[in-house]
This record gives sequence, C-alpha cells and structure tokens, in this order.
Amino acid sequence: MAPREKKKKAPVRAKTTNAARRRAAPRNEGIVLTEEQKRARRARSIAIALSLAALAVLFYIVTLVKGPGVLNRPL
Repeated sequence: MAPREKKKKAPVRAKTTNAARRRAAPRNEGIVLTEEQKRARRARSIAIALSLAALAVLFYIVTLVKGPGVLNRPL
C-alpha cells in the first residue's frame, strides 16, 4: 500500500472588516439625495418610530387590562 498523501491546506487569509474595506475603497459618492428627499426620508422614519412606539404602548395597556391572570396558567 502507498502512504497517504497529506492534503494541502488553503492559505489563511487575513479577515478584513467592513469598516476596513470602506476606508480602503476609493470614495464614491454614489446616489446623492436632494433636500426634499432627505426631508421625506426623515418624515417616514419619524412616522415609523411613532407607529412602533404606539404599538408598544398598546401591548403594554392590553397587558395591564388583562391583569395578573395572564401569568396564572398551567405549565
């Protein structure tokens, strides 16, 4: 029987983070938003945040209305 040949391992590459890649990459401005688009984006973000906060408050109120009976259940 012939002796087994050892498998060659792939060379180990240094891991680079996204931040390092961004610093190393040339600056490409990409899409530049107008002031109107920035205002619209901000308005959408605020609307989403308020909706999420209202949902959290609604869940909290429903939990209070149901009372401690919610926790009294068989395991």
